[in-house]
Amino acid sequence: MNPLLRLVLVFHNHQPIGNFDGVFEQAYQDSYLPFLDVFEPYDRLQIAIHTSGSLMEWLDKNHPEYVDRLARLVAAGRIEIVGGAYFEPILTMIPSRDRIGQITTYSRWLETRLGATVRGIWVPERVWEQSMASDIVQAGIGFTVLDDFHFKNAGLTADELHGYYVTEDEAQVLRVLPGSEPLRYMIPFQPPDDTINYLRTVANQHPGAVVVFGDDGEKFGTWPGTKEHVYEHGWLAQFFDAISANSDWLKATTPSEVIDNIPPLGKLYIPEGSYREMTEWSLPAERIKEFEDARQAVQQQGEWDRIAPFVRGGYWRNFKVKYPETGAMYARMQLVSQRLQEAVEAGAAGELLGRARMELYRGQCNCSYWHGAFGGVYLPHLRNAVFGHLIAADNLLDQMENRSWREGHDSWVELESRDFNLDGRPEARLANNRLTTFVAPVEGGQIYELDIKPICHNLLATLTRREEAYHRKVLGGESEADGDVSSIHDRVVFKQAGLDRRLEYDPWKRNSLVDHFYATDVGVADVTGGQAKEQGDFVHGPYEARLRRSAARVQLQLVREGHVAGRPLRITKGITLNASEPVLEVAYLLEDVPSDRKLFFAPELNFSGLPSGADDRSFRDSQGNFLGQLGAQLDLYDADHLGLVDEWLGIDVGLAFDRPTAIWTYPVETVSQSESGFELVHQSVAVVPHWNLVPDVNGCWSVTLRITVDTRQAEERGMKGAKPKFSVCPS
Repeated sequence: MNPLLRLVLVFHNHQPIGNFDGVFEQAYQDSYLPFLDVFEPYDRLQIAIHTSGSLMEWLDKNHPEYVDRLARLVAAGRIEIVGGAYFEPILTMIPSRDRIGQITTYSRWLETRLGATVRGIWVPERVWEQSMASDIVQAGIGFTVLDDFHFKNAGLTADELHGYYVTEDEAQVLRVLPGSEPLRYMIPFQPPDDTINYLRTVANQHPGAVVVFGDDGEKFGTWPGTKEHVYEHGWLAQFFDAISANSDWLKATTPSEVIDNIPPLGKLYIPEGSYREMTEWSLPAERIKEFEDARQAVQQQGEWDRIAPFVRGGYWRNFKVKYPETGAMYARMQLVSQRLQEAVEAGAAGELLGRARMELYRGQCNCSYWHGAFGGVYLPHLRNAVFGHLIAADNLLDQMENRSWREGHDSWVELESRDFNLDGRPEARLANNRLTTFVAPVEGGQIYELDIKPICHNLLATLTRREEAYHRKVLGGESEADGDVSSIHDRVVFKQAGLDRRLEYDPWKRNSLVDHFYATDVGVADVTGGQAKEQGDFVHGPYEARLRRSAARVQLQLVREGHVAGRPLRITKGITLNASEPVLEVAYLLEDVPSDRKLFFAPELNFSGLPSGADDRSFRDSQGNFLGQLGAQLDLYDADHLGLVDEWLGIDVGLAFDRPTAIWTYPVETVSQSESGFELVHQSVAVVPHWNLVPDVNGCWSVTLRITVDTRQAEERGMKGAKPKFSVCPS
């Protein structure tokens, strides 16, 4: 007799590109390995597992015995392997060619290594748009799993979700299984009997039903408190025992078994969306707070369950607006993808092209492009990794064109202007063998990306301090949700003390060449806290751009006629790059500087990926003397040089001035939410040279700054085969 109810358990295991090796290992020991240890003896149970390519590559390198076990369980019919896009990109974020390429490449890997027949995929973060369906089918996939929230947005009720549906795009038919939100909140937080009782109710009301659980494998050991709960206290074994004990009416099975034996419930077109929390996180901070307040009010009235199916949050793509830094990263990714495609269309092929494509795919990993209780916008090492792989892809394409930074390649320099960051306005790109920099003339003439090619590092992968809706929880202090194990959405835990006193917000973007004018009595404390008031209109004001080119030298000249404290002032700043030199020269000329009042000029620079907290990451003077760790707050006078040295990264960033300069430095730190609580994160180092302007007889004042990037230490390591483990630069 057919079982009354089929239970499809789909576990999604993922670690993002760039995560620390120790985090991978801890997740393996706490989640992936013990889960398999508990599951394996239950030889009558079937489940499905999706493991992202970034995690699977790590597992195959560091714990191949685990991958071998997976292969044996696949061969035994115990586990169905659910595929996906190789490095877990948000599918709506990447071009169609890359969607298909990532899915097919990973399916081939899984089929070769595990002997799996890949019929379905995991949609990263369940971010769905209907146009994806045809690409998924074209990549050889027959089904996927989304949340019931998606189906309810299409107008279905909970009683209509005990099976699966077909959908289509461009006449390509895809089967879609709805994951159960009730199960997502029960498993593994509630006693197993609660899940069994819920499933029994469904079975009695809907004989022959299918119920799907699809969620993170890290909930089983890695999330706070779950290792003890799931394994030491025996929750998972009790859960599998309970399923086995009810096998007369409950069958744990795989998605393919369901699709092969049960017809679809019907046809459905699914609106764009994600899981419920993600749609809320994509809203602006103020709108999230309004949403939460409105929901609480409706819940108190007892009406929320009735209207919830008709309530939707925001749109995932607007994370690129909410966090402009991710918008710039996204645009950079698209630029690399387009360049690679142009190479393909020009007939390029071979190993270098294949490696460049894989670097691009790694740079499309989703986690750094968004933020909620998950997501890596606030994690510098994840942002750095994405940029690192994108720069590595560019390096390989350069190498194909004999334009690499390595010895023996052609010397070159170039300057071009177009809409690089996809905001409808032109930006400028200056590049040579060793550096690439992007400048936004209409946004204060600011530099917003500075790529160091030999080490595949973007020195401007910065993040602006901004208000988040959850900061009001921070202001309310720490608290734990009721019960022994709570969902991370319910916990308010501080990973450092006093976070409520560390909330500061920036009224400008943390780029470089941010042209501030302050009152003459402003102090470093005013600037670090974002409290210093602007007296000029140059920070975000548009500059006119002029491009100057020669064979060995290019210059972007930026001009703005603005005002400071009501007085007219003209600034010309030239950004110059020579062929093959790792040096950016920035020359400022200020005209119409008043002589009857002092102006305080402070062009800000920011540098990311240079962490604080260690003596081998430090400020140095012109003689190489230690001035403090990179997290130090300095107040220097009459300086003509400041070095930022990261010996671990193998980089020395030297700032040289042609006139005596006062300099402030301070760390830029954010308070953000993670799976384990609220934490303070070092984002970048701010360097603010400043002067009280004394004009010459013509009302002019000038200064020249040379930014020199010395990577010889890292390059020497590379030649000796001793690059840092995190390095993604191709050898």
